[in-house]
Amino acid sequence: MSTKKVFAAQDASKPRLTTSAMIASIAGEGQRTKAAPFGHALVALANERPEIVGLTADLGKYTDLHIFGQAHPDRYYQMGMAEQLLMSAAAGMAREGCVPFATTYAVFAARRTYDFICMAIAEEDLPVKIVCALPGLTTGYGPSHQATDDLAIFRAMPNLTIVDPCDALDIEQAVPAIADHPGPVYMRLLRGNVPLVLDEYNYRFQLGKAALLRDGADVLFVSTGFMTMRALEAADALRKDRIEAGVLHVPTIKPLDEEAILKAAAKPGRLVVVMENHSVIGGLGEAVARLLMLSGVHPAFRHVGLPDAFLDAGALPTLHDRYGISTPAVTERVKEWLGK
Repeated sequence: MSTKKVFAAQDASKPRLTTSAMIASIAGEGQRTKAAPFGHALVALANERPEIVGLTADLGKYTDLHIFGQAHPDRYYQMGMAEQLLMSAAAGMAREGCVPFATTYAVFAARRTYDFICMAIAEEDLPVKIVCALPGLTTGYGPSHQATDDLAIFRAMPNLTIVDPCDALDIEQAVPAIADHPGPVYMRLLRGNVPLVLDEYNYRFQLGKAALLRDGADVLFVSTGFMTMRALEAADALRKDRIEAGVLHVPTIKPLDEEAILKAAAKPGRLVVVMENHSVIGGLGEAVARLLMLSGVHPAFRHVGLPDAFLDAGALPTLHDRYGISTPAVTERVKEWLGK
């Protein structure tokens, strides 16, 4: 049976989803969430720091920056549908002593404004914080809105720190941390009702640091973004089959916490699985593989990511199953890799 027919058979067995599922929350049914953690965290920070300003390109509501605009209207700048102007204006404000938070969709920042970020912000090492919604496969609106290549595009840019938070707690704690960082930052954003999971693990975000959330003798998940949530869920599911999985959360893609990754991956006898909501080309998986090879650490290695392709439009739950980043899909692949 062809792959398309297999997917069709799987999809036909599930309830038909409505168009709203194209922009559904990634939170599972009954999962705890917090509303607009980025917007509220930025308001709290700006209450103490008058140099914080917010800019957006007609997407305040869809990046949760409108909450900042309501609290600090004199520091909120609506630039219209002009993303290149957005980045240039943020650079100018940074030169005048502001700490700008510029928000848009990840596809627009990575593809439409790359040269402006590079020349006006990164080359000058200015403290502009670029915070972008719809990273990876967090929308079903197809390739025009799915930023499946943003990490690959930005990882090679000098001076640029890259952050991919897992949940609401990660975002809340990352906002003041990236504001304190003296250079430019690109942060992927989960908006709206964002899952809350890391509070159960005594977690605290530290820029440039990974965190071992749980350990396990059989599998090590090295994950970033919301795929850390999926890794934790997969670890629980695998335990039912007597497979013990650890989870190393890597919220900072650049600079990479090489020491923590090498220490965890060097533990003998377990499969290392990198998980990311990004193309298998140019993201965390390739960064970790390069690190392991150059350091002489050679565990059994697998990679869960999005294919090197323009992805379909459709309902998010269906697409996550189709492209192998849902919890059941990850769990089954790990069992296959382990021969279980």
